[in-house]
Amino acid sequence: MTPLKALIIGVSGQDGAYLAKLLLEKGYEVHGTSRDHEVSNFSNLKRLGIKEQIKLESMVASDFRSVLTSLQRSDADEIYNLAGQTSVGKSFTYPMETFDSILTGTMNLLECIRLLKKKVKFYNAGSSEVFGNTKTPADEHVRYHPRSPYATAKAASHYAVANYREAYGLHASTGILFNHESPLRPERFVTSKIVLTALRIANGSKETLNLGKIDFYRDWGWAPDYVEAMWLMLQQEVPDDYVIATGESHSIQDFVELTFKKLGLDWKDHVQTDPTLFRPSDIEYICGNPAKAKRVLGWEAKHKFDQIITMLLGDLR
Repeated sequence: MTPLKALIIGVSGQDGAYLAKLLLEKGYEVHGTSRDHEVSNFSNLKRLGIKEQIKLESMVASDFRSVLTSLQRSDADEIYNLAGQTSVGKSFTYPMETFDSILTGTMNLLECIRLLKKKVKFYNAGSSEVFGNTKTPADEHVRYHPRSPYATAKAASHYAVANYREAYGLHASTGILFNHESPLRPERFVTSKIVLTALRIANGSKETLNLGKIDFYRDWGWAPDYVEAMWLMLQQEVPDDYVIATGESHSIQDFVELTFKKLGLDWKDHVQTDPTLFRPSDIEYICGNPAKAKRVLGWEAKHKFDQIITMLLGDLR
């Protein structure tokens, strides 16, 4: 039996690497792209021990011809769009670059799929950032209120996917993923920054952990759980959009306090607020309602807050 082919746009990132591992385990032929595969080190794929099993190629999502060539070459049955600028903070500094990488990239993929007229299932990486602040756990019907260029670009790409699904009959779905962490996160992400700095302090470093505001609440999950939800979306007969979350929200201070506590340290002795790290606007509280994902996909988060911190500390030691 001929194996299914999957194309992962942005295979070198956290989610791309974990998704590639999952699909390989399921017997897929996996193709993956980065902006320049000949110079990329693919450290995440190497760390998972799967780099040599993936057919790698270069692709610039904002370049229509590059996208078209990659789709023709891979001839994939499933396409996962995980590329684009991923930093909320960076998007305030480079808003146009953020829009180009997220929205233009998504539009190019949708249009190429439409023109090639092959029955392809398409997954688009959405973001919980589109909701802004939520008073109660957000489901798929909560109104969007993006508070950053990143979130605005993600909201626009979500609507583009829905439009192509309805107007052209594409099997296209968006996963509205809340924060999800793993040892593959680079240190510019706050969770990795907290864990790695705390570990260095526990090992004798005299440094201080500098953070922006720590009274913001986030719904934190485990990345390997969340890529399984991506795959499940494309196994459905009818495409749709799904909130992927744990349903629990904890503050950054909670994350810091528990991380240091697990290392036998008092966080107040090692953490200070740095006003230069404040953003022009930010989300104070956000939490997701994954009831639809559980009902339709049979998915729910296997790992929650306390366990996630324990696993991060264990893997990053």
